[in-house]
Amino acid sequence: MKKDYYEVLEVPKGSSAEEVKKAYRKLALKWHPDKNKSSGAEEKFKEINEAYEVLSDPKKKETYDQFGHAAFSQGFPGGGADRQQGPFTYRYSSSGDFSDFFGGGDFSNPFDIFEQFFGGASPFSGRRIPTYRVGISFMEAVKGVEKQVEIGGKRKKIKIPAGIAEGQRIRFGDFYLLVEIGDHPDFQRRGDDIFSQKEIPFSLAVLGGVLEVETVNGEEVKLKIRSGTQSGTTIRLRGKGVKLPNHYSSGDHYVIIKVDIPARLNGEQRRLLKELSEEGL
Repeated sequence: MKKDYYEVLEVPKGSSAEEVKKAYRKLALKWHPDKNKSSGAEEKFKEINEAYEVLSDPKKKETYDQFGHAAFSQGFPGGGADRQQGPFTYRYSSSGDFSDFFGGGDFSNPFDIFEQFFGGASPFSGRRIPTYRVGISFMEAVKGVEKQVEIGGKRKKIKIPAGIAEGQRIRFGDFYLLVEIGDHPDFQRRGDDIFSQKEIPFSLAVLGGVLEVETVNGEEVKLKIRSGTQSGTTIRLRGKGVKLPNHYSSGDHYVIIKVDIPARLNGEQRRLLKELSEEGL
C-alpha cells in the first residue's frame, strides 16, 4: 500500500501551497541520492517527488483529496466492479480501452522536478554531474540488458537492471544515464503492471471457452473466457507483470478483452442469428 502523500511530505491535510513547498524542499535535499547514500534513498526521493507533484498542483490535489491514490491508479476513472474466479480477476470497464487505465497516473521524472524546483543548479556542489541518455527496447527494460555505450568519447559497458522505468536515472560513477524505453506492439506498461488487448470472436464471447495469452516473460497463460463475456472485460493475471529493481514481487498483467463483431454474415449465419433473435437472444 502506498503511503498517504501528506504523510510522505510530513504535512497535515489541508496544508497551504507554501507549506507543501517548504516541506518538499527540506525532504528533497535530505533524500537526494547525490547527498544521501543509504540503500533506500532513491526510492524515498521518488516517493517525495511524486507526493509533491500531486499536492503542489491544485487540480491534482483536489482529485487526490477526494479519491486518494485510486485517482492515479489503473481502473480510474473507468470504474467497474471486480469479480474473482479461480486465479483470475475479471473487471468490466466503461470502454475497454487503455485510456481507462492511463487516464491520470503518469508521473514526471523526479530529478526533473527537483532541478526545476532549484532552478537547474545542484545545491550540493559547484560541479554538476553530467547526464547521458540511453535508448533501450521495451523488453530490454523488462528483462534487463548489458549495453556498450559511448560516454565522453570512451566506450563503457553498463548493466541496466530488469524492471527499469522510463525516465529513470542510473548512477554510474561520475555520470548518470537517463533511460528512454521504446514502445511494444502488444504490451503497454504502467509501473510494474502490464496491459494488453486481446480480440476474441463473437462466438467465443457468447459461448465461452479458453484463450491463450502471452505474458512479458514469454509464458503462455490459458484464460477461461466465461459465456456472455462483454467487450471491455479486463482479466487480471496476478504476478505476471514486471519485477521492479530491488523488489521481491512482480506486478500484474491486465488483459482487456475486445469482442470482434463481424461486419458481414453469410446466409446461413444470418438465418441462425435471426432464429436466435426470435428466441429473445
